[in-house]
Amino acid sequence: MKNDKGTISVSMVGETLALARASGFDALPLAEATGIAAALLASPKSRVSAAQYGALWAGIARALDDEFFGQDSRRMKSGSFIAMTQTALTARNGAQALARAVGFMRLVLDDLGARIETDAQRVRLRFVEREGAAPPAMFAYATWFILVYGLLCWLVGRRIPLFEARFRCAEPPAAREYRLIFCDEMRFDQAESYVDLSPAFLELPIIQTTKSVKPFLRDAPGSFIVKYRNAGSLAARVRKMLRALPMSGWPAADRMAGRLNVAEATMRRHLKQEGYTYQSIKDDLRRDIAIGELQDTDRTIADIAASVGFAEPSAFHRAFRKWTGMRPTDYRPVGGGAAPATATAAAAATAAAAAVKASR
Repeated sequence: MKNDKGTISVSMVGETLALARASGFDALPLAEATGIAAALLASPKSRVSAAQYGALWAGIARALDDEFFGQDSRRMKSGSFIAMTQTALTARNGAQALARAVGFMRLVLDDLGARIETDAQRVRLRFVEREGAAPPAMFAYATWFILVYGLLCWLVGRRIPLFEARFRCAEPPAAREYRLIFCDEMRFDQAESYVDLSPAFLELPIIQTTKSVKPFLRDAPGSFIVKYRNAGSLAARVRKMLRALPMSGWPAADRMAGRLNVAEATMRRHLKQEGYTYQSIKDDLRRDIAIGELQDTDRTIADIAASVGFAEPSAFHRAFRKWTGMRPTDYRPVGGGAAPATATAAAAATAAAAAVKASR
């Protein structure tokens, strides 16, 4: 199914923009260059594409010359992630790659790092924070983790399962979004901060090469937020099954439960525990496909409405406003046609970086 690359809550965009502002950089023009208009930012239900968020992420990092967005007392200068990738690329296996990545982050940051603790059941990344300091915000933990974990998953060629995550910080407003990045077994306000991974990756060989690194670095690390999302949840399994079917063939709840080999009541209960219903998963998938079509194609809204299961464009308009708080036309690129968000934002980021440097 086309254009289902997943979307990201505007609340995550807001956190990113707030960090830029705290570092003295107004990233709103950069957001607009990726197609994230001010109206989208003002609507709490809005979503942005992975490409848009990745472009915004990379642009802010370039403009600040800090790939950690000012969340550490030392800047993680532009090019650090490339250097970390090159360092880990020549590792023998997952274990050595993890050690190199964690060691690299220890060299470039002062306030947040991690220790690797391994046994037969799990690999624990135990976060090490500056002594006596308040807990970092969840976005700081997530930024550190996305950089290391995303790189590791790419190196071994698969998503590494996460068992549980614990954090000292308070639960953030976008907790559901963070559970998509990490795992369902996630707790806040804890005595310590750590993430437990399945140990199977430790002996896996590194399958990437210098030939595959260039396209990887073009989209990383922003693409990690969607690419290596929690795939083990029941909601993710349901979404994957739906994605493989034509929309006209989406099964009723009882038949979906049958495909999952569980009772319908069991499926509903587990989905509720993850914060979903079967209908909300279908709606989210329709929404993400529609957003992708609106942003990446020049198909008419009537055609897009039909492609996501609406016989009448008016019904699609009502549903889209309910899903996102916006009109479908609000998601169209300025000027019409497909929006090459990454290329547009790259040009804007270059100009922004020059402006920031000139002001220092």
